[in-house]
Amino acid sequence: MPELELNEEGLGELVDAFYARVRKDPELGPIFNDAIGDWPEHLTRLRAFWSSVMTGSGRYKGQPVPAHFRHRGRLSPALFDRWLGLWAQTSNELMSREAAAALQAKAARIAESLQLAMFFRLERQPDHHSA
Repeated sequence: MPELELNEEGLGELVDAFYARVRKDPELGPIFNDAIGDWPEHLTRLRAFWSSVMTGSGRYKGQPVPAHFRHRGRLSPALFDRWLGLWAQTSNELMSREAAAALQAKAARIAESLQLAMFFRLERQPDHHSA
């Protein structure tokens, strides 16, 4: 298979191939399929997201943290790892080594940010200065 370019067309093909796999995945599929009512519209949004983060196109206008936060009851760090593994597999198969590495690094940073927003809570320390 020819390597896809890190441009609008290549990113679109990668997103489509990746989310086709996500939808069939035994652990990720049920969560995504329950959460997304209109896959064609969602894929358009995901293509815009990856275009924005990888090419600076500015096409994505959404807010990923609130979009994921409302599903936090069904999400876990292990599922983020599964998503990242599938993303790595798909990007390694379809993109050049350099493009796949850049996509995987960006996805890892995004996953880390989302997980911090959803799961990280500082424990409140007792106030030793109170009377």
